[in-house]
Amino acid sequence: MKVRYLLHLYEQGTRDFSGADLCGADLRGVTLIGVNLTGANLRGANLSRAFLTKSDLSGAQLNWANLSFAKMSEAKLVETELTKANFSGAFMVKSKLPGAKLSGANLNGANLRRANLWGANVSAADLQRTNLRDTNLSGVNFNWANLSEARLVGAKLYGASLNGVNLSKAFLKEVDLGGADLEGVNLREAKLNHANLEGTNLTRANLSEAHLFGANLKGADLTGANLTKASLEQANLTWAILKKADLSGANLSEARLNGIDFEDMELGGAILPESNERFLYLAM
Repeated sequence: MKVRYLLHLYEQGTRDFSGADLCGADLRGVTLIGVNLTGANLRGANLSRAFLTKSDLSGAQLNWANLSFAKMSEAKLVETELTKANFSGAFMVKSKLPGAKLSGANLNGANLRRANLWGANVSAADLQRTNLRDTNLSGVNFNWANLSEARLVGAKLYGASLNGVNLSKAFLKEVDLGGADLEGVNLREAKLNHANLEGTNLTRANLSEAHLFGANLKGADLTGANLTKASLEQANLTWAILKKADLSGANLSEARLNGIDFEDMELGGAILPESNERFLYLAM
């Protein structure tokens, strides 16, 4: 379909463009609010700064499409093909993307607050500085994705796959990651205040300079983890495994350390609870 003809039909009141072939089309800055583009072929199309509010692109082909800075609040992209698509700076508040395929996509700086990405595949995607506050991320495949400085406060991450993910400087206050597999994950300088990490696998994770004030790390496996200069004030580390962990310079004031085995870990310069005597007593 020719772009000029599509825009003419839109101006005449047509909203159903399902199945349209717009492969490689130049649709920069167009207004297509509330349109039906389900099953459309938009591979490689340029939709940068387009207005697609409340539009339905479910099942569409948008691989390699450019949607940078597009306005897509409340848009539907259910099981849409979005591999290597560019959503940098896109406004996607309350958008619906269950089952969407976003592998390798660029979502740098996109706003997905209160969106639904249940079961989506965003493996190896760029999500730096992405706003994912209050977003449903249950069952999402984040393997090897870059979530550095992403905002995840209030996000639902139940069953999400996080192998090799980069969460450095991410905002994860009060997030529930209890029982998650975060082995080797980069959480350097992450904001995890009051987060639930009970029973979480944090083996060899990088938590250096992380903010873990009041965090629940009860029973967490921190074997070989890097916790240098981490803020662990009032954190619950009861029965946590800290074998070969490095807590050099960490702040453990008022932390709960019952059941901890303090052998074979680095504590140089760490701030201990109340006093060394209290600390050793808890270690027994």
